Amino acid sequence: MSRAFNFSAGPAALPEAVLRQVQSELLEYKNERASLMELSHRGQAFIDCAAQAERDLRDLMGISDDYAVLFLQGGATTLSALLPLNLARPEQTVDFVLTGHWGEKALENMKPSVNVNVAATAKEGSYRSIPARDSWQLTKDAAFLHYTPNETIHGVEFHDTPDVGDVPLVADFSSNILSRPVDVSKFGVIYAGAQKNLGPAGVTIVIVRKDLLGKHGRNLPPIFELQNQVKNDSMFNTPTTFSWYVIGLVLQWLKQQGGATAMEKQNAEKARLLYSAIDGSNGFYTNPIELHARSWMNVPFVMANADLDKAFLKESEAAGLLGLKGHRALGGMRASIYNAIPVKGVQALVDFMQDFAKRNG
Repeated sequence: MSRAFNFSAGPAALPEAVLRQVQSELLEYKNERASLMELSHRGQAFIDCAAQAERDLRDLMGISDDYAVLFLQGGATTLSALLPLNLARPEQTVDFVLTGHWGEKALENMKPSVNVNVAATAKEGSYRSIPARDSWQLTKDAAFLHYTPNETIHGVEFHDTPDVGDVPLVADFSSNILSRPVDVSKFGVIYAGAQKNLGPAGVTIVIVRKDLLGKHGRNLPPIFELQNQVKNDSMFNTPTTFSWYVIGLVLQWLKQQGGATAMEKQNAEKARLLYSAIDGSNGFYTNPIELHARSWMNVPFVMANADLDKAFLKESEAAGLLGLKGHRALGGMRASIYNAIPVKGVQALVDFMQDFAKRNG
């Protein structure tokens, strides 16, 4: 067997060391004489596993006791619908800064339960940039401001944390969580589907400031009340135990690599390599995003001759480079270079791109 480099946007690549540990523990977890997939989430073995994952995430991100850490189901899409129900009263307004598809999707999920105000949007420019901070039309006393630090489809990323005063920041970090250090204390909520940069599909991480919960004044079904998950350590209902376990292994692997600071250095180098290859191709490849907003995690690019797309994808897959087809909304190609993609994987992609351009330019 020869593993390829997987540039899929999600579900995405996992560290090989983690996959090998999963393989070794698949039939029997520790001394339990059964797979972890078969163990009760109420049993001590899984409780210990879950608690260790939370401790490691808190260590890696510097999460204080002012915040609850949840491992939930439903994906970031479900969370975007639950958050206004838990953080805002029905008459309140939520501000949005839109920089791509996933911000739009969160907006649509929140509309039925709160007033929404699009404080800024880059849609008119086809989501190729981030609206200038002085153009944002913010609501006084908004329940929170929602934004997407990294847009997976469009390849747009905030490279700093916006300052909106005392209004809580709520951010969908699905595609760039732990790709670099972040000051959690600047946020009201950080949430992230794990399947892009943190683990397999099935778990959504929620880091929520405790004092924001329980003030919505709504009569919610108990399963929609996030405080119930906080009180029950994310086990108000049966969690996705296997995905949670694998996330725990990824967190341990991240610690071994040097944490978010080491990932920042590696991710910056990967992005430099790939963007340099695109920009240095004399127009054979182009990336449409403004320089200051280019994503480190998701790099879309097109070729001047779109008729070559099929050949590029076929040949790249044969060369052991998977998942490079662009999103159907944009076409072209996209390389997702998450934490689990090593520098040598990006170098292999760059070498192929340069060779393909030489043969077809």
